[in-house]
Amino acid sequence: MPATHIETFRVRHYECDALGHLNNANYARYMQEAAFEASAAVGYSKVRYEALGHLWLARETEIEYLMPLHYGDTVQIKTWVGDFRRVRSRRFYEFHRDDQLIARASTDWVYLEDSSGRPTAVPPEMIAAFVPEGLTEKAPPRPAFRTPPPPPPRVFSHRRRVEWRDLDTAGHVNNAVYLNYIEDCAMQLVNDFGWPRSRSLAAGWGAVTREQRLEYQTPALLDDELEIATWVTPHGRTTADRYTRITRPADGAPIAQAWTRWVWIDLASQRPIRIPADFWHDFRENISEG
Repeated sequence: MPATHIETFRVRHYECDALGHLNNANYARYMQEAAFEASAAVGYSKVRYEALGHLWLARETEIEYLMPLHYGDTVQIKTWVGDFRRVRSRRFYEFHRDDQLIARASTDWVYLEDSSGRPTAVPPEMIAAFVPEGLTEKAPPRPAFRTPPPPPPRVFSHRRRVEWRDLDTAGHVNNAVYLNYIEDCAMQLVNDFGWPRSRSLAAGWGAVTREQRLEYQTPALLDDELEIATWVTPHGRTTADRYTRITRPADGAPIAQAWTRWVWIDLASQRPIRIPADFWHDFRENISEG
């Protein structure tokens, strides 16, 4: 059995979005903190990794949001290592408020040599620290990232520059910040298609994230200009999927890609509703039929 760690957080007011929910990016930040503490608890603190000259870099993140968290809520995050590959390890997370499961998530990490940035085999003594009883089962294959749908007639895109506040201690854009980039792009998108937040509020509905999966492809660095492009593919009566692609125009490098599932809710009851017909009509040129 792997070593299990529980970390407790209290949701702060500035961590919430305009709907009063814990912002999506802050789930990822809580996950990072829980992972760092879990690693330190088995003898692998940040100081030890620095001495070893190695670090873990996120390759993929998946989050499924089951219930919202609000200001003042206390949430416990249970985390454990699910498997090890030669140079990778997948960590799982469960978010609990009292006895309620709020969210579940995973991050696929790659073990790197700090000086070269090259993947390195995870040493056996590190595996033994995280899984004291040993690996009893072969790791299941990683599900492939979904193939992007064909672009629709009107792909929405905008550009932004990486700022100092976006970076982590490795000098890269922090993996949680990409969730902010994706959310900011979605907000600009709805404005561009004539649906600012004030209009949907007046209509009594909102759209919230149900699931997200991100693949980090190339680190983005300070002052890089990034292009963020996005479009929609239908999923159901109350949900739609959005694909987002982030690239660096200077050299065409793929930086990250993401799938986000949105669910439409009635703001008064907080229950799912059918996607409003007038909204869907106005977005028809951004919808892929793939």
